[in-house]
Amino acid sequence: MRLVFAGTPEPAVPSLSALLESSHHEVVAVVTRPDAPSGRGRTLRRSPVGALADEAGVPVLTPEHPRDPAFLAALRDLRPDCCPVVAYGALVPRAALDVPAHGWVNLHFSLLPAWRGAAPVQAALRHGDDITGATTFLLEEGLDTGPVFGVVTEAVRADDTAGALLSRLANSGAALLSATLDGIADGSLTPRPQPSEGVSHAPKVTVGDARVDWAAPPTPIDRLVRSVTPEPGAWTTFRDERLGVGPVRTAADAPELKPGELHAEKRRVLVGTGGAPLELGEVRPVGKRAMPAPDWARGVRIEPGELLR
Repeated sequence: MRLVFAGTPEPAVPSLSALLESSHHEVVAVVTRPDAPSGRGRTLRRSPVGALADEAGVPVLTPEHPRDPAFLAALRDLRPDCCPVVAYGALVPRAALDVPAHGWVNLHFSLLPAWRGAAPVQAALRHGDDITGATTFLLEEGLDTGPVFGVVTEAVRADDTAGALLSRLANSGAALLSATLDGIADGSLTPRPQPSEGVSHAPKVTVGDARVDWAAPPTPIDRLVRSVTPEPGAWTTFRDERLGVGPVRTAADAPELKPGELHAEKRRVLVGTGGAPLELGEVRPVGKRAMPAPDWARGVRIEPGELLR
């Protein structure tokens, strides 16, 4: 089939790479979000998907919005049979959905109808799911509501961060997307409606959502921190300055500490919670790189009774 691939961030790269290597399909163009300022110099940088397309010599379209008339005209001129989409980052309007004969096939990183929305992997970790996965489905105007072609499951590990889990799903999902497109092309696959039960939503995670509440029990704190690692990154404040927090660990033989209270030892730094204390892993002071918590504690010289807030 003639494909126009839509995607933007790094997790979409394995899918595009797999389709570029496929002998059954031809990627005739890529649609991605416009180049965005990056780094201290705020220079414009191509998205990871756009960069791979450039490297492969595939034309790249970067509309401000997929409803733009110029983009819709360009899409029609490309005559795609199908438009696979992975984490594109914008809602696709009906005018674009109607262009390819086989529609737009979305790879979503959850087991639909669970965790519809922008942050399914983060939601799965934050809510303590044991199993998650990826789903291919026919895109509709509703939010991740279309009929399903196929799924792949993935066990959630006790130490998974959002970055680690998403990396595994990006790779297994790429194989699922390729198989789905093969099945559409040969007529062996037809989508089935999503069940009406088990619907949940996963809105975009904001920086405010990633602030740690040390009065919470240790398990929700652990899940929160892992769910926002690496982006947007868990954080707290110390001496009225923001402090990034990496994944935490349970602490054996810990003294009793009140929520947020710090206790520095030679090889570990403990912090109190609404239950048992936790051991800090890496922390990131403002303007500095991440470092092991004991190194940070030696530098700031924590006083007895000081708190993370």
